[in-house]
Amino acid sequence: MRLRIGTRKSRLSIAQTDLAINAIKNKFPEIETEIVPITTKGDILLNTPLSDIGGKGVFIGKIEDALQSGKIDIAVHSAKDLPYLLSDGLEISAVLPRGDFRDVLVTMPQTEYNSQTAFTVGTGSLRRRMNFARLYKNASFANIRGNVDTRLNKLACGEYDGIIVAAAGLERLGITEANGWKFRFFDSDESMPAPCQGIIALESKSKSYVSEIVRSVTHKETQVCFEAEREIVTLLNGDCSVPLGALAIHKDGKVTLKASVDPNRVIFKASDISQIKQLARELVSQL
Repeated sequence: MRLRIGTRKSRLSIAQTDLAINAIKNKFPEIETEIVPITTKGDILLNTPLSDIGGKGVFIGKIEDALQSGKIDIAVHSAKDLPYLLSDGLEISAVLPRGDFRDVLVTMPQTEYNSQTAFTVGTGSLRRRMNFARLYKNASFANIRGNVDTRLNKLACGEYDGIIVAAAGLERLGITEANGWKFRFFDSDESMPAPCQGIIALESKSKSYVSEIVRSVTHKETQVCFEAEREIVTLLNGDCSVPLGALAIHKDGKVTLKASVDPNRVIFKASDISQIKQLARELVSQL
């Protein structure tokens, strides 16, 4: 059997697809795989804020079209880029073990800053802007688009004093401070991450033989967190225009779920994993 796996063309997307392939081949070594790189609308329109070109769906539209048409069998996504509705007949069949969910400020090593420093930060995320502005009152913000490497190049060229990215992306690309950067990681109390940040999602046609294969490689603990955070997104019809943060922690059969649309007010509550949807509804009712 040969499975065609669709993904965006960035170095991070390919690295995440390699992780998905390894998970599948570890369980089904006889399966052959082929990576099918796909250029999405979000990869082409790099000078326009996401909220102006369709939100998170711009990163998966063409990939889902390829799934529905049969050009690919599996799609690999950064779960935080998923819109709250998938295309008809498709499902997230599996998720891989979660990476580092934190946001991280990346600067040049010589850059010095504190809560009183005036400096410009590159990020297009309203959530990140609100979180960062609470910690650094004199910061200003400028939009930035492009993959991780593109953003780091813009930082190195002096277009920004710092940029905020997902720690998991740096982790999966093997980018560390040893590569000539300085990192400042934010815990969830400082900057609530985007829902499902750090999670890789595998999408396929619902009720297909491929979905059964993919479903068997899901990471169960991450799956619980993914479902809890996705439920928050669904209930709020959340997209990139909403400064929504959410984080689920799964431990000993319990889930602690945090959510926020205002960095000054975080709602959290714990429940049994069987009550995830009810837990999400209770949090959303208090946001």
